[in-house]
Amino acid sequence: MSKRNGTDFLAADVHARLRAKILTFEIKPGTRLVEDEISTSMNVGRTPVREALLRLQGEGLVSREKGWVVESTDPSNMDAIFESRIAIEGYATRLAATRVTDADITELAALVDEMARFEQMNRAQLNQLNRAFHRRIIEMAGNPFFLDMHEKTLFYYWNMRLPVIFTKDQTQDANDQHKVILSALADHRADAAEEAAREHVRTTYRIVKDALEGF
Repeated sequence: MSKRNGTDFLAADVHARLRAKILTFEIKPGTRLVEDEISTSMNVGRTPVREALLRLQGEGLVSREKGWVVESTDPSNMDAIFESRIAIEGYATRLAATRVTDADITELAALVDEMARFEQMNRAQLNQLNRAFHRRIIEMAGNPFFLDMHEKTLFYYWNMRLPVIFTKDQTQDANDQHKVILSALADHRADAAEEAAREHVRTTYRIVKDALEGF
């Protein structure tokens, strides 16, 4: 392996590891990223670290101003974030309806059943189940680019730290919409699945906008 190829391989590995930590908020927005510290912790040279950070900068996950910093999302970008979610999740759910298997439906149904017990869990647990449900649908679409874009839109959404608390009725409505999506997927109804997914995101969008009015 040439030195250049070796550097590329290491940069790709560092990028993947840092990206995963950022998207899951293990590394929080506003955190400063120091090249020497990353180099030491990952046991690699500074060149692959710098190349990885440049890639993350190109993806909008970090910025560089007197050092590297994990990006924080501007709430003014909320409209664009939700428009992206509606487009990506809607079409991905359409594709999933044409490719879903019985095993997939069983897995999704188990997540829906767990979310139905939302009153017995904290919000963090419910959010984790919700994200697993939607991520699994994106995976079933069979397009890795959709999954990548989905993860980024969710990062920007959760990154905003919106002061929104969903009521019991709103949470129940969301769970009912999950059942509609699941039913359309199980019956391989692509049009219905896409529209149900879009309406689900639009509903969240309306709740967030209403909560932020005057904030």
